[in-house]
Amino acid sequence: MTAGLPGRDRELAALRAWLAAAVGGRGRLVLVRGEAGIGKTRLAQELARGDVRAVWGHCADTDGAPPFWPWLQVLRTLGVEVAFPAAEPASPQDRFHAVDAVAGAVVARAGPLLVVLDDVHRADESSLLVLRRLADQAPGAALLLVATLRDGGAPDLLRAPDAELIELGGLGPVDVARQLDALGAGGVDAARVHEATGGNPFFVREVARAVLDGTWTPGVAPRTVLDAVRARVDRLAPGVRRFVQAGAVLGGRFAPAVVAGVLGVAVAELPGPADAAVASGLLTRTGAGELRFVHALTRDAVRASIPTADLLELHRAAAAALEAHWAGELDEHLDELARHHLVCAPYGGGGTAREWALRAAASSVRRLAPEEAVRLYRAALELPDPWTDGDGPCRTRLDLARACALAGDLDGAVAAAVGAADLARPDRPDLLAEAALAVEPVPDPSIAAVLQRLGDEALGAVGEHGDPALRARLLARRSQLAFYAGDPELTRSAAAAAVDLARGTGDDAALVAALRARHDACPGPAGRPERLAMAAELLAAAGRTGDAGPAMWARLWRIDALVEDGEVTAAEDELGPLAADVERVGGPAGRWHLDRVTAYVAQARGRFAEAAQAAARGYERMRRIEPSSATGVFLGTQWVLARHVGTSPEGLAFARAWVEPPPRFRTMGRVSRAYLLLQAGHADEADVQFRLAGPPEAWSWPVFFVAPGSALAALVAIGLDRRTELDAALAALEAFRGEHVVGSGVSYCGPAEVTLGLGALARGRLDDAVRDLDVAMRACDRAGVPGFLAEAGHHLAAALAARARPGDREGARRVAAGSDRLVRALGMTALVGPSADLLRRLGPGDGGLSAREAEVAALVAQGLSNRAIAARLVISERTAGNHVAHILTKLGFTSRSQVAAWAAPRMSSTGSDPTHVTAPPRS
Repeated sequence: MTAGLPGRDRELAALRAWLAAAVGGRGRLVLVRGEAGIGKTRLAQELARGDVRAVWGHCADTDGAPPFWPWLQVLRTLGVEVAFPAAEPASPQDRFHAVDAVAGAVVARAGPLLVVLDDVHRADESSLLVLRRLADQAPGAALLLVATLRDGGAPDLLRAPDAELIELGGLGPVDVARQLDALGAGGVDAARVHEATGGNPFFVREVARAVLDGTWTPGVAPRTVLDAVRARVDRLAPGVRRFVQAGAVLGGRFAPAVVAGVLGVAVAELPGPADAAVASGLLTRTGAGELRFVHALTRDAVRASIPTADLLELHRAAAAALEAHWAGELDEHLDELARHHLVCAPYGGGGTAREWALRAAASSVRRLAPEEAVRLYRAALELPDPWTDGDGPCRTRLDLARACALAGDLDGAVAAAVGAADLARPDRPDLLAEAALAVEPVPDPSIAAVLQRLGDEALGAVGEHGDPALRARLLARRSQLAFYAGDPELTRSAAAAAVDLARGTGDDAALVAALRARHDACPGPAGRPERLAMAAELLAAAGRTGDAGPAMWARLWRIDALVEDGEVTAAEDELGPLAADVERVGGPAGRWHLDRVTAYVAQARGRFAEAAQAAARGYERMRRIEPSSATGVFLGTQWVLARHVGTSPEGLAFARAWVEPPPRFRTMGRVSRAYLLLQAGHADEADVQFRLAGPPEAWSWPVFFVAPGSALAALVAIGLDRRTELDAALAALEAFRGEHVVGSGVSYCGPAEVTLGLGALARGRLDDAVRDLDVAMRACDRAGVPGFLAEAGHHLAAALAARARPGDREGARRVAAGSDRLVRALGMTALVGPSADLLRRLGPGDGGLSAREAEVAALVAQGLSNRAIAARLVISERTAGNHVAHILTKLGFTSRSQVAAWAAPRMSSTGSDPTHVTAPPRS
């Protein structure tokens, strides 16, 4: 048993082993999870007693802490200065710089390091971003991250590489007895204490204190730990009790100087009460000269013990004390000030509370904490006191809509925008327009309908002669909504008008909005040059404004256009800059875009596991925010992966647990579902779904998905032997001959000739199949897409074997052998069996060996070494070795014994003359 820590030997041993691995450069993140009081922090403290330097960050247990609060504590302990966003208004996209700076500062410090983040279930989003970034980097660093959290918290952190989870439960009766004995209360009935406390060490400690001070009644445990702490507070001297209560109002951690301001006394009067509070076991000292409660439950219990009138008095005094104490640095403490004023607002001073809440909300947006901003804007709106600014209610709802959108709450954003529009009518067309533009369009028909209504109304209100920049933005929004509604003509015309207006205004915000709309009006290979040009224009605008949003969109456009052009390496090079832009933009939507194109490029490159992981990560990130987009993109990745690695369990579950997509994606959804079922071996179910898509003349593909949709339909038609549908799909795909088939940064389907050639093979047009698949192989080789190179080679070998002209069978063997090697190397499970079957049907053949190589093969069959072969044929040993290597490659073998087995039956009946091995004549 660990001294002073009963019942945690196994957990502590695991932590120490992981810490030892981190010292050796193999770090990780360890989550320690359990209910309040279960001993998470105590376990981390025991680990920190070792020789490795340990630093702590405590997440605030009240509202009002600044973003990155636990990391600020870590950095101060490390003596590191990091420049965070300034108090003056700054773009929320600066979150990336702060996250990167904090993570970089932690990783760059000298020597092994243990970082403990306490209570991360309370952490702000910015702090969690730093933790995720460090968790990704820890496996290559001398860094152990230990994060404590309550039950059910932060499951996404477990996706970090090598992350570990320790679940802490209650102590058993024996360990409860040991804890009581260690606390000097060993005479009490441990079984009764265990029954009363559930083995929670914090509760056990409170019972032990009650035993020691004579207030414990055997068999009558405190109803809750709050009762136990309240009883202890009641026994404090009045001055000490008031000191502890003031600290509880300020938060879990506080400075004596601020408590002095709250109580209206000199700091010199406080050492006595502070010492007594520490001696009582309620408070402990920190290394920064501050005090903190020994546990969050302790602070909660103390605060709950304060009568309402006294509590309000303390909050008012706390607000005044903080304002005076931080007079020169208020921006970092606005959330705290707003919290104290909002608590008091129902009893007077609501107008003042609203002012502080609005200041704090704006600061939270600047300081990259939109979730906190949403809470504060809503609190300001809920106050019944009159507004001093007539536009205040409308503008606050606009700010709330933007903060909700940044935090990923689309329903909340739309509701706030509608509320702002209601207040803007009829006298403020400018504010009505801002309400219409506050939320980005999404495929969800219900949201799109609201945004379209607001946008049309705003355009009418602004009028033909209104602000041209504002009209350009509204026209761009009309175009985007038309795109989601499947109206290509309105998409094009509204976008063109928006771009013309915006370019004449010199307003970068209007230009960015117009270009984004115009991009949606330029689908397919014909629109690729314009899309690339607009991406360059968007990057230039981002450079002028410092706004990462346009830069993110420009890189997304470039990745898709470059892959469509077969420039996959160049597209992959864009992922790094895109990741930086996405982190600066912040929010789950940007990270979802990064996940989807990461999966897209990885799938094109044949890194199927990486693609599946990125797709799953993105789906989990987005499914609660915008389920329609999240589901559509995940489904698009699933079916294109199924082409090479079969249908995953997740893909099959999606195919069977169907959710009807928006109307413009209905054909795509049903055909995707059919293909996933087909690749999973459920042809009858696939046939039902394919029929539900209707006849070819009823198919309706989104404009950026015509090529992949047609390719997908062709694959399903081939698998189900549906000739009418196959001919229609191939006819549509003909328009993309010579191009790579892509689906808007979601699905990469290889050169069009792969599917065209496969379709020609299925229809028995063997010459067409050979021609198309040969072109496809060359295009795949140039683009660096090995999965589709392997697939095209497999089908080309089958087409050559079926055509059976002179030389076709040998050509088929060579191509099939090369493709089979790729299939196995890439783990293309959907093709492993068919590839092996094709090779068996083709037989070994002569492998296309030259006459000299055939001679060498025969000598290998006789057991000769390279040196002996060189002597026999009067060539150098190096040349002999090269011949053997070429033979292995051409035949698809890996050992000399395989060559011997292949060559033996081809030797003449004398068995001694290697020139009798069958081989093509020398050229």
